[in-house]
Amino acid sequence: MVRFLAAALFGALSLSAHAEDAKVKAAIQSLVPGASIDSIADAAVPGFYEVVVQGQIVYVSADGKYLIQGSIFDIANKTDLTENARAGIRKTALAGAPKDQRIVYGEGDAKHTITVFTDIDCGYCRRMHAQMAEYNKLGIRVEYLFFPRAGIGSESFDKAVSVWCADDRAKALTDAKAGQAVDKKECANPVEKDYALGQKIAVSGTPAVFAPDGTQLGGYLPPDQMLQRLDQLAAKSP
Repeated sequence: MVRFLAAALFGALSLSAHAEDAKVKAAIQSLVPGASIDSIADAAVPGFYEVVVQGQIVYVSADGKYLIQGSIFDIANKTDLTENARAGIRKTALAGAPKDQRIVYGEGDAKHTITVFTDIDCGYCRRMHAQMAEYNKLGIRVEYLFFPRAGIGSESFDKAVSVWCADDRAKALTDAKAGQAVDKKECANPVEKDYALGQKIAVSGTPAVFAPDGTQLGGYLPPDQMLQRLDQLAAKSP
């Protein structure tokens, strides 16, 4: 009898959750028809669900009547819960870009590794790259993915393809960021895939710098400040 009641209760809860999920999905679709909903989970705020829509986090009430955009902050623990969730999404997404899809500067046993979405023609991207030796000397390994801000088929996109197709990608990227012409080449390349990944995790400018746990460190940071931020994150890790 106890098992029967437990099973019945579980079934009722599952049906209730399913009904609420349906309301949440309907609410999102009414606002953004055709939107891709990645996940729905309980939010820290009672009566609301945390919904990931095309890589973005929003909060929707269980009855589907209200939607909140913004961060939920845990006052007691002084923690931005929404940013933690975003970091988790980014970490998972970035794991889908293997090492052979990146152009890497630095040693494999470096103290820190960062993923950087870059645009060859971006001023701050060039400034950052000009200091590559300093980042590497401080134990920071830089792994580049391309994010030509002007989009697919742009001049910056074509430059990224040519860099990827060069015999020496690292040298070609350094030359291109120094303003030197790179021989135009075409081959199988991940530039469009990189760009799509950047859009998925809401990259809006370059350089966009991410720590291994998915935390966005910001845009350009001088080498010493980058090391300080990475050391702080490492100290907080369990």
